Amino acid sequence: MRLKVTDVNADAETLIPPSEPDGSSIGVNYADEYIKPMNVTLEDGRAVTCKRKGLKITMAIGDAQGDALMRRIEHGPDVKNILQQALAEAAQGAGASFVEADGSIYLEFGE
Repeated sequence: MRLKVTDVNADAETLIPPSEPDGSSIGVNYADEYIKPMNVTLEDGRAVTCKRKGLKITMAIGDAQGDALMRRIEHGPDVKNILQQALAEAAQGAGASFVEADGSIYLEFGE
Protein backbone atom coordinates (compact mmCIF):
# COMPACT_ATOMS: atom_id res chain seq x y z
CA MET A 1 0.00 0.00 0.00
CA ARG A 2 1.39 3.40 -0.99
CA LEU A 3 0.31 6.50 0.93
CA LYS A 4 1.11 10.07 -0.04
CA VAL A 5 2.90 12.02 2.66
CA THR A 6 3.29 15.42 0.97
CA ASP A 7 4.47 17.21 -2.14
CA VAL A 8 8.20 17.74 -2.53
CA ASN A 9 9.18 21.13 -1.10
CA ALA A 10 10.51 22.93 -4.19
CA ASP A 11 11.83 25.80 -2.04
CA ALA A 12 14.41 23.42 -0.57
CA GLU A 13 16.25 23.35 -3.92
CA THR A 14 17.34 26.96 -3.43
CA LEU A 15 19.29 25.94 -0.30
CA ILE A 16 21.59 23.46 -2.04
CA PRO A 17 25.26 24.44 -1.82
CA PRO A 18 27.09 26.24 -3.45
CA SER A 19 24.20 28.65 -4.07
CA GLU A 20 23.55 28.67 -0.31
CA PRO A 21 26.72 27.46 1.47
CA ASP A 22 26.18 25.98 4.93
CA GLY A 23 29.63 24.62 5.78
CA SER A 24 28.35 21.13 6.52
CA SER A 25 29.20 19.34 3.24
CA ILE A 26 25.89 17.48 3.55
CA GLY A 27 23.41 20.31 2.94
CA VAL A 28 21.78 20.57 6.36
CA ASN A 29 19.77 23.66 5.39
CA TYR A 30 18.43 21.79 2.35
CA ALA A 31 17.65 18.73 4.50
CA ASP A 32 15.78 20.75 7.11
CA GLU A 33 13.66 22.52 4.50
CA TYR A 34 12.99 19.25 2.61
CA ILE A 35 11.78 17.28 5.65
CA LYS A 36 9.77 20.09 7.29
CA PRO A 37 6.51 19.31 5.40
CA MET A 38 6.85 15.58 6.16
CA ASN A 39 5.31 15.98 9.62
CA VAL A 40 1.75 14.93 8.83
CA THR A 41 -1.00 12.45 9.63
CA LEU A 42 -1.50 9.80 6.95
CA GLU A 43 -4.86 8.83 5.48
CA ASP A 44 -4.93 5.75 7.72
CA GLY A 45 -4.51 7.87 10.88
CA ARG A 46 -0.83 7.21 11.62
CA ALA A 47 1.29 10.24 12.43
CA VAL A 48 4.52 10.73 10.49
CA THR A 49 7.29 12.83 12.01
CA CYS A 50 10.70 13.44 10.54
CA LYS A 51 13.48 15.45 12.12
CA ARG A 52 17.21 16.03 11.84
CA LYS A 53 19.70 16.50 14.64
CA GLY A 54 23.28 16.77 13.47
CA LEU A 55 23.86 14.00 10.95
CA LYS A 56 21.00 11.88 12.29
CA ILE A 57 17.60 11.64 10.61
CA THR A 58 14.77 10.21 12.72
CA MET A 59 11.48 9.16 11.15
CA ALA A 60 8.53 7.93 13.18
CA ILE A 61 5.47 6.35 11.59
CA GLY A 62 2.83 5.70 14.20
CA ASP A 63 4.59 3.82 17.01
CA ALA A 64 7.51 2.64 14.84
CA GLN A 65 10.70 4.66 14.58
CA GLY A 66 13.75 4.49 12.33
CA ASP A 67 17.06 6.31 12.44
CA ALA A 68 19.74 6.91 9.82
CA LEU A 69 22.88 8.97 9.35
CA MET A 70 23.51 11.34 6.49
CA ARG A 71 26.72 9.85 5.04
CA ARG A 72 28.72 12.16 2.78
CA ILE A 73 31.54 9.71 2.03
CA GLU A 74 29.24 6.81 1.09
CA HIS A 75 26.46 8.72 -0.70
CA GLY A 76 27.97 12.12 -1.58
CA PRO A 77 28.91 14.58 -2.78
CA ASP A 78 25.35 15.17 -4.09
CA VAL A 79 23.38 16.48 -1.09
CA LYS A 80 20.12 15.27 -2.60
CA ASN A 81 21.40 11.71 -2.75
CA ILE A 82 22.80 11.92 0.79
CA LEU A 83 19.36 12.92 2.11
CA GLN A 84 17.43 10.43 -0.04
CA GLN A 85 19.56 7.52 1.19
CA ALA A 86 19.17 8.60 4.84
CA LEU A 87 15.39 8.97 4.47
CA ALA A 88 15.16 5.55 2.81
CA GLU A 89 17.12 3.95 5.66
CA ALA A 90 15.09 5.74 8.36
CA ALA A 91 11.79 4.78 6.71
CA GLN A 92 12.92 1.17 6.45
CA GLY A 93 13.68 1.17 10.17
CA ALA A 94 10.13 2.43 10.78
CA GLY A 95 8.62 -0.34 8.63
CA ALA A 96 8.08 1.45 5.33
CA SER A 97 9.79 2.32 2.06
CA PHE A 98 10.50 5.94 1.14
CA VAL A 99 9.54 6.84 -2.44
CA GLU A 100 9.84 10.18 -4.22
CA ALA A 101 7.94 10.16 -7.50
CA ASP A 102 6.10 12.68 -9.67
CA GLY A 103 6.89 15.58 -7.35
CA SER A 104 5.44 13.87 -4.28
CA ILE A 105 6.74 11.91 -1.32
CA TYR A 106 5.17 8.53 -0.55
CA LEU A 107 5.59 5.81 2.04
CA GLU A 108 5.02 2.23 0.92
CA PHE A 109 3.91 -0.41 3.36
CA GLY A 110 4.00 -4.14 2.64
CA GLU A 111 0.75 -5.79 3.67
